[in-house]
Amino acid sequence: MNANDRSILTVTCYGHFISHFNMLVFPAILLPLSGRLGLDMIETLSLAFWMYLLFGLTALPWGLLADKLGPRPLLALFYLGAGGCGLAAALSVDSPLALKLSLAGIGLFSGIYHPAGLGWIASCVSRTSAGMAVNGMFGNLGLAMAPLLAGIVNWLLGIEAVYFSLALLNLSGIFLLWQGKEQHCETTHTINNSTETACWKGFSILLVCMMLGGVVYRGTTVTLPALFELNGTVVYETVANLFKGATVSANVVATVITSLLYLIGMGGQYLGGRVGERFDLRFSYLFFHLMTLPAAFLIGMVTDIPLVLLATFHSFFLLGMQPVENTLVARLTPPGLRSSAYGMKFVLTFGVGAVAVKMIQVVESRWGLEAVYPSLGVVSLFLVAAIGMLIICTPRMRS
Repeated sequence: MNANDRSILTVTCYGHFISHFNMLVFPAILLPLSGRLGLDMIETLSLAFWMYLLFGLTALPWGLLADKLGPRPLLALFYLGAGGCGLAAALSVDSPLALKLSLAGIGLFSGIYHPAGLGWIASCVSRTSAGMAVNGMFGNLGLAMAPLLAGIVNWLLGIEAVYFSLALLNLSGIFLLWQGKEQHCETTHTINNSTETACWKGFSILLVCMMLGGVVYRGTTVTLPALFELNGTVVYETVANLFKGATVSANVVATVITSLLYLIGMGGQYLGGRVGERFDLRFSYLFFHLMTLPAAFLIGMVTDIPLVLLATFHSFFLLGMQPVENTLVARLTPPGLRSSAYGMKFVLTFGVGAVAVKMIQVVESRWGLEAVYPSLGVVSLFLVAAIGMLIICTPRMRS
């Protein structure tokens, strides 16, 4: 990559880290927060519904603004808005209504990053798949650090300190943006399809794929810490025995495992970037989603070490496909509408994906938490079928 590529990625990678960090703090403290508020787990989970919904639904208007104003002003608004709402959440952890509103604000402003940041990379970074892979790895780092830091801070200082920490991390992004030099766009990628009609037809099918993927992604991220905490008894007892004399909660163990899983997922992002540069993007996309299917149907049947291994395998490929998917968006849309295209993607991926929270409530109440992953596996089957349609309707595409 050239110097301009690296300069852009320095700014966008921190934004990607923070956007996912903001979304994954809540699941990490779900059970302790339930105890604090005197609510059951499903009632507490519902407090975050608007956060996840707005994180996705606002992506399109944010993307339209980014295409008009550029990414830098939008990223500044992201850091200020999410930081302020993080402070509000820290001050309202004993009020379900106020906390719900604060979380909704975090989702609203965090929704800025993906259309603004990924549109910037897609339009201006010379090696698209490689840039998306590096950026994606920092998103995974946010996924990994959120449960780890949230679990440890909650254990040592309480829930209020968790959201104060979130606010400070968001507000610090302003200084990184301010100190970074004004990047310019040296590369404008062109559509490699024969007609614009074919391009939009393929993008429409891709939107369906990304909507289904969003349900699987959100369903996975909001349940993993609780699943490890409830079904990882032997793992917790083993860790507790290693730290005799120290008080180690099951929540801390579950969040640490979740963090390690997402760190391993960074390898999936790297693999996705390499595969996306070497092979047809459509078949690469199919490969990564096919690999998630066996684990999805088996996770609900196992506990402890097998549970951790299967969840790691599932997340490795679910997260690893993201550089490929983001490069497909770049290849199927006109350069002047890149941020808007990513806005449409994340309306479906994270906005409609928030429906997964409601789906989990229904599945958990009827069949238990163990039935959630097989349900997500059925969604993945429909996703694989949609990718098959994408392959049929679009020409060969390379990064």
